[in-house]
Amino acid sequence: MILKKRAWVISIDMGYGHQRAAYPLKDIAFERIITANSDKIIPDKERRIWHKLRHSYELISRLKEIPFIGKLAFGIYDRFQSISPFFPFRDLSKPNFGVIYFRRLILKKGLCRSLIDYVKKKNIPIIATHFIPALAAHYFGLKNVYCVITDTDINRAWVPDKPKNCSIKYLAPCRHVVLRLKEYGIKDKNIILTGFPLPKENIGDRYLNILKEDLGDRLPNLDPKNIYLSKYKGIIKNHLGKNFRKKSSHPLTITYITGGAGAEKDIGIKIVNSLKDKIIKKQVIVNIVAGTRLDVKSYFEANLDVKLKDKVRILFALDKKTYFSSLNNVLRETDILWTKPSELSFYTALGLPIIIAPPVGMHENFNREWLQHIGSGFVQEKPEYINDWLFYWLENGRLAEAAWEGFTEAQSLGVYNIEKEVFKR
Repeated sequence: MILKKRAWVISIDMGYGHQRAAYPLKDIAFERIITANSDKIIPDKERRIWHKLRHSYELISRLKEIPFIGKLAFGIYDRFQSISPFFPFRDLSKPNFGVIYFRRLILKKGLCRSLIDYVKKKNIPIIATHFIPALAAHYFGLKNVYCVITDTDINRAWVPDKPKNCSIKYLAPCRHVVLRLKEYGIKDKNIILTGFPLPKENIGDRYLNILKEDLGDRLPNLDPKNIYLSKYKGIIKNHLGKNFRKKSSHPLTITYITGGAGAEKDIGIKIVNSLKDKIIKKQVIVNIVAGTRLDVKSYFEANLDVKLKDKVRILFALDKKTYFSSLNNVLRETDILWTKPSELSFYTALGLPIIIAPPVGMHENFNREWLQHIGSGFVQEKPEYINDWLFYWLENGRLAEAAWEGFTEAQSLGVYNIEKEVFKR
């Protein structure tokens, strides 16, 4: 019998990004995906440290919406996680405050000590989707450690104090991250461009059979006047083959997703209110996603027009695993993804055009710029007027073009590339 290859897959519960990156790796996870700040093996002392870090992150994310004081607090926090300008290329290997701070938490305060002791029991690769567990593995002397990067740019804190001696192999989602890691002093051999790990239930096999099927069904809704599709029919048909379609199997479908801290939930209500008549006539479907936030679900339910109660789907789950699975299913029939530029920016590789909600944090500013650079994302206009500007966008096929740019320009095989890299030996 051939034994399946396994790795320790480690994430953290802070927003959705790092757990969303770990979810597609569940098939290779030994025992389970370990959540470094809440797993049963984590003692109370370490939980308290993690709680402070997580509480600060979520509080600041919500405070941003409060005038004056909130914006001031967020500005201070954002400076802490600031990322140096990308140009000119230069040596940025000198440790910053974040590097020193997290090294102290790990070596002096014992953050992740219990986790490292636990994974030592089986000598298999470690894949971390957050930098703290990866750094802990490095500082405590473990080898064969991989770190999945979840944004298009990163703070110096992702890299140890002595980058030339770093044993961590970084799995980069895009070229920009590759170059940034070089600026931080990581050796070329420890930087692998893999792409972000997308769910297998959305991409299918290595030939993208599910992704191509869904994209073929999506494009006609994004180009109702057949302007873009007629112009590039040959190229698109060559890529999609039998999945090329002239008509979609579903009405135009928009999915709006709130962030992990529940920020920007009001946008979802503004969207459905503006599209109310089209939703009632079943010309448009809108999904609004509360994730695992009961308060956001309650907000949606309380503010939803009574005529839309049974016509707008509110996606909510009690746990992250169920949420990810449910959302991935919804995305198969989604034509337009509306979200702040979090790790979900990489889901444009599924052939999804992104309407970009306001970013929360400097790293999301870089994600927004990346989406605009590859041509698959557009900054939102005022949500309350979507009934006007969205259909103006659809008239010339620009959203179909954005979907195609996401499919062709972003990496869609990240999960398979990661598995190949980790188990190549």
